[in-house]
Amino acid sequence: MTAKFSPEQRLKFLLGAALLVPAAPAFAAEAATADAGAAEAAVDAAAEYDGSEIIVSARRRDESAQDVPIALSVVGAETLEKTGNYTLTQIQQIVPSLQVFSFNPRNTNINIRGLGSNVALTNDGLENGVGFYIDNVYYGRVGQTQFDLVDLQQIEVLRGPQGTLFGKNTTSGAINITSRRPSFDPEFSGEASVGDYGYYQLRGSASGGLIDNLLAVRLSGSVTERRGFLYNTTQNERAQDYSNWSVRGQLLFTPGADLEVRIIGDFSRQKQNHVLNVFANYFGTYDNGATIANNFAQRAARFPGYTFPTINPFARLGEADGHYQSNMDGYGVSGQVDWDVGPAKLTSITAYRWWDWNPANDGDSTSLPVITKAQQANRQRQFSQELRLASDTEGPIDYVVGAYYFWQIIRGYGATAYGPAAGLWNLPTVPAAVSNAALNGFEANSTSDPRTRSYALFGQLDWKFADRLTLTAGLRFTHEKKDGSFNQYHVAGIDLSTLPAATAAAALAIRNQFNPLVSYSTAFTDNSLSGLATLSWQFSDDALAYATYSRGNKSGGLNLTNLPAGIDPNVAPEKVDSYELGIKSQWFDRKVTLNVAGYWTEISDYQTAITEQVPNTVNVRQYIANIPGVRSRGVEGDLSFAPSSRASFYASVAYADTTYSDYPNAPQAPERLNLGSIQDLTGKQLPGVPKFTYTLGGDVSAPLGNLGGRDLSAYLHADYSHRSTFNTSSSDSAYADVPAYSIANARIGFRTDDGLLDLSVWARNLFDKNYFQTLSPGVTGLVTALIGEPRTVGLTLRTKL
Repeated sequence: MTAKFSPEQRLKFLLGAALLVPAAPAFAAEAATADAGAAEAAVDAAAEYDGSEIIVSARRRDESAQDVPIALSVVGAETLEKTGNYTLTQIQQIVPSLQVFSFNPRNTNINIRGLGSNVALTNDGLENGVGFYIDNVYYGRVGQTQFDLVDLQQIEVLRGPQGTLFGKNTTSGAINITSRRPSFDPEFSGEASVGDYGYYQLRGSASGGLIDNLLAVRLSGSVTERRGFLYNTTQNERAQDYSNWSVRGQLLFTPGADLEVRIIGDFSRQKQNHVLNVFANYFGTYDNGATIANNFAQRAARFPGYTFPTINPFARLGEADGHYQSNMDGYGVSGQVDWDVGPAKLTSITAYRWWDWNPANDGDSTSLPVITKAQQANRQRQFSQELRLASDTEGPIDYVVGAYYFWQIIRGYGATAYGPAAGLWNLPTVPAAVSNAALNGFEANSTSDPRTRSYALFGQLDWKFADRLTLTAGLRFTHEKKDGSFNQYHVAGIDLSTLPAATAAAALAIRNQFNPLVSYSTAFTDNSLSGLATLSWQFSDDALAYATYSRGNKSGGLNLTNLPAGIDPNVAPEKVDSYELGIKSQWFDRKVTLNVAGYWTEISDYQTAITEQVPNTVNVRQYIANIPGVRSRGVEGDLSFAPSSRASFYASVAYADTTYSDYPNAPQAPERLNLGSIQDLTGKQLPGVPKFTYTLGGDVSAPLGNLGGRDLSAYLHADYSHRSTFNTSSSDSAYADVPAYSIANARIGFRTDDGLLDLSVWARNLFDKNYFQTLSPGVTGLVTALIGEPRTVGLTLRTKL
């Protein structure tokens, strides 16, 4: 078991991190308290590095990112256009401390500083540690983050516990997205892109006044279509295609100078013929050389017509015989009222959202009819109401106080079905008459309905008690009620009453082994107090240092699944203690921005996924449990340099040592199951977390002359991101180690300086790097993978009026 660290040792670590750069006017470290939520990292260098300030509103007022004692990265609209990044998975390439990878939209993992979610299938009764907001509205399910993002103004990635300024309490950070507001002046922007793999994308936004100075409207939309990167050799068709349609409408009503109302409605639909797993590796023996009983090769050999698959993942071939899809709709409406009452501004945000998830999966990934269905559909509904009062004066004290209510229900509809090959594949020693009667055509369905009601009061105060010293303190009290039920039942299969009694009894026992009849309900109530304290020192006009301690809480969860005996269906809340030191600075007439932060975070009762083989069976089950402790510590740095209005460069780096500090009863890796079902993972890196990530990028342009009376320029953008090796299994299997990889993207084009014409050619994954997103070893020794996208090239035409 690793040693505990004293407060003195933590302080030495953080001081060392902060002193990695000279203590002159400099550093803009992203302060781990994201609770206040706000500051730019050098990431948006490409967008704003002409010397202008980056303005953020994460502390519920407009401020320069360099003046905010909080750790965060800001990606502006211009950078999004230059990089062509319109999904969260793409945006992580320019924010090193953000990690996003997805088995499918519902089962997406989002981590900040290595914390946030587990490498596992999503549990409907559990929330993510990273909050996701669009226009101040919290999105309750991680699948809602996977649509194309439309008409964005900027994205703020805040690191560390959040809650004293944000609606929902989160322990790992928040992604705060702001869309463009309606304008009373007419404006239009549009773009059209085409590329290989049948790719095309159309994006457009128009705004203008309907009634002068009273009512304005903005309509935005995007369409993206692409053929699949994979090929299914059994069904002779492509897979992993992509279709996304999104539309967003806004109304801005300004009846007076001190009152405005903003109404937003949106709808998105996404369809993918995915997930098609590819085979990445195979091991038929345990680490000590002993043969794995009933391994994949032995199973495959029982079917004379089946050929053992070729292990060549980057041929991009799969062989599933069953139907698969990842389809979803997301839609909602929100209303924000801002009323300036003189010394303060009163804000009300009301929202209702829907998310419908409709998947299908081939559970065995082979061309044999073994598991023909393995899926969990969702119907999620949520309502939220936030009220807050923020000071609007120039005095030494600024404050925000607020109240928040959140309600959510997720109706889950599970289905597992088996085909004619299931009996022989799983149970070779059982007589075929019994195993086929049990499994051929057998289907079990399940329902679940976790419900959440959350009530919170929060507040934060900034006191400038000396000319260059400010103390920030925040508190949040949260009261939550959660309840839900789980039911599993049999809906199809051979009528066992028509069989001999002995055969029927044996078949029923097998069905209950694979999918037992289950029915239970559970509920709990939790009260939590979280907060932060920050001391910031503006030790020069262009340099800020700060130190923060924050205490966060992640709400408990409901284990609504087929649980082993003795496992509590209620998952305890997480508690987080986070310490951070940071420096933000600008140099050489603000042409250079350098920000550095060091952090140390400890979590007790960490909520983690358990994936284990059911003893004495071929079944695997998954559920959520608390483990004693996790620690995350690291250093982040951001550098930007804008020598002129026609050149800007940026670099960001993150080191994250995120380990289990106390985990003696972890699930065993498949290659070591002969040693027992548990192992000690204390001291091991958490799954899905590369220790070292960095991003480099830049933009340059040069005048070309005149086109139709407009100044014309050529421009070049390039960015390069690297992630060190990381593991994507909850058991730290060696077969789930994803090798380090680097991705380069580039764009070259010409444009008129007024934006009327912009034509560019681009390449993503410029050097066609083969890389894995996830590796998933199974108990049969077969390792399946999701692999990264190949090189894509295309052409984009933009215009702005």
